[in-house]
Amino acid sequence: MLLAPSLQSLPAVSGSTPLARPVDYLRISVTDRCNERCLYCLPEHFQAWMPRDEILTYEEILAIVEVAVERGFKHFRVTGGEPLLRRDICYFLRELVRTPGVESVQLSTNGTRLLELAEALHAGGLRRLNVSLDALDPERYRAITHGDVAPVLAGLRHVKTLGFSSIKLNTVLIRHKNEQEIWPLIEFAASLQIPIRFIELMPVSLTEMLTEENFLPVSEVMALLAKTDKLIPLEEKMGHGPAKYYRLKKTGAVVGFIGALTNLHFCESCNKVRLTSDGQLRPCLGHHGEFDLKPALRPVVDKAELRVRLDQALAEKPPEHEFRNNWQPQRIMTAIGG
Repeated sequence: MLLAPSLQSLPAVSGSTPLARPVDYLRISVTDRCNERCLYCLPEHFQAWMPRDEILTYEEILAIVEVAVERGFKHFRVTGGEPLLRRDICYFLRELVRTPGVESVQLSTNGTRLLELAEALHAGGLRRLNVSLDALDPERYRAITHGDVAPVLAGLRHVKTLGFSSIKLNTVLIRHKNEQEIWPLIEFAASLQIPIRFIELMPVSLTEMLTEENFLPVSEVMALLAKTDKLIPLEEKMGHGPAKYYRLKKTGAVVGFIGALTNLHFCESCNKVRLTSDGQLRPCLGHHGEFDLKPALRPVVDKAELRVRLDQALAEKPPEHEFRNNWQPQRIMTAIGG
């Protein structure tokens, strides 16, 4: 299926250049498994999980991190699939936080296991969480994720009491699925005094999702909010990603927007690469190019070879994603990492 007509009309390239973008942010997928099946991420009947022996060990990932730190990486995000499903994940996060040169570690999660694991995560030194929340209404949440929102909300309220320094909510916008949830989600985030980010739908797993009917641009959401409240741009940068943040004057809520499709300058400041759970280094989510790190890890870790492969991936990081160019996913999002 082709990209929605209104998106096809946008320029494919914004004129960005890779030389202007220092890359210091690595997103690490530790599993392709997930206990939810979000419409935009995991096809409903997908069962082609990676074989267990293809998944990197924690020791292999930490070896990659050590080399990445040598090359100037400072910021790390752990993703999945759902990372809290992997055995001994709290041990891995503790070791990652303790690695010399690592300045920040964030965890992206659907929140379904936060209630049971929050104390162990905090005790291990984790202080930054991003939690997916696409709806508050249980029926709408289930229609999008095929999951139960109750444990997510309970987990969020619990982690708020533990002293995490950064908690953010992520909401993927899907027209006719969660427009009615925008204000309730903002009010919920404001009640917990945490930011919420609205993210445009991307063709990361199924091109069928990115249709004119489903696509809801962040500009439309901003216009909706502006009818009721005033959006005040925030000067300070919150985190290490591409979101642009505003404070709502009346409610005090902090709202971020990630417009990967409609923001023609989206890629110009991109500072990240992704490590898949099976050891592929992916310089851009919206490009199919990957660099296999496994030959530098097995049968033994070869840090010199890891440096060579990491440097090659960085040198070939493209200036722009290809989501507007009739993009056809080859790997599902849970296999790439969030």
